[in-house]
Amino acid sequence: MKFISWNVNGLRAILKKNFTTVFEQLNADFFCLQEIKLQQGQIDLSFPGYTTYWNYAERKGYSGTAIFAKKPALSVKYGIGITEFDHEGRVITLEYPNFFLVTCYTPNSQQKLKRLDFRLKWETAFRQFLHELDQHKPVILCGDLNVAHQEIDLKNWKTNRHNAGFSDEERSAMTSLLNTGFIDTFRELHPQTTGVYSWWSYRFHARENNAGWRIDYFITSEQLKPKIKSAEILTDILGSDHCPIELILVNK
Repeated sequence: MKFISWNVNGLRAILKKNFTTVFEQLNADFFCLQEIKLQQGQIDLSFPGYTTYWNYAERKGYSGTAIFAKKPALSVKYGIGITEFDHEGRVITLEYPNFFLVTCYTPNSQQKLKRLDFRLKWETAFRQFLHELDQHKPVILCGDLNVAHQEIDLKNWKTNRHNAGFSDEERSAMTSLLNTGFIDTFRELHPQTTGVYSWWSYRFHARENNAGWRIDYFITSEQLKPKIKSAEILTDILGSDHCPIELILVNK
């Protein structure tokens, strides 16, 4: 099974570029999007053979997630069941016979960490949500999790200490998740790989200079470890300030 995750930074904008071509070429079983920046009814988008699930933010032009799935889900849940966190369209969970698929757009702590308290409350609630799912079936989590976990996950780590996405608190929250039965699939297969990122600022020619961050992840339950065939970051694909990431699991 092939899974793709991509923060498209505005679905309407990327549809004017290369999204349809990339979607068709990658031919994923599940194609998950974050930061779609849409309200219901703003576009009419579907692909033959796929069922589409949308979670829109209440605020216009902000956040939002979507999943295109070749197989319809047994059930779908939007959000994590906590009103404080569920008005920004950040999470979709699809249930299948042998796993849950969760796509997530984690809140950004923002400049000077002014939203860090909200972010840390989110981290605690979301981790509990994942653990509850994991009690029933293995979990495949993907999305823009807005944190570079280790120093090798961003180019300029020394100058970004205590900035949003690389604060000690955010990194510690990721560590807590990984220490309680979950795997960062890319780092599991590429433990020492450096210079491979999934997001670059639009400023300072960051992508041209590969001054990036790895903040997009496929994270799975430990019990799926034997099924992981590959986990890659598709850095050559343009169209957004993020690039897609890919997970392939053995389907047996």
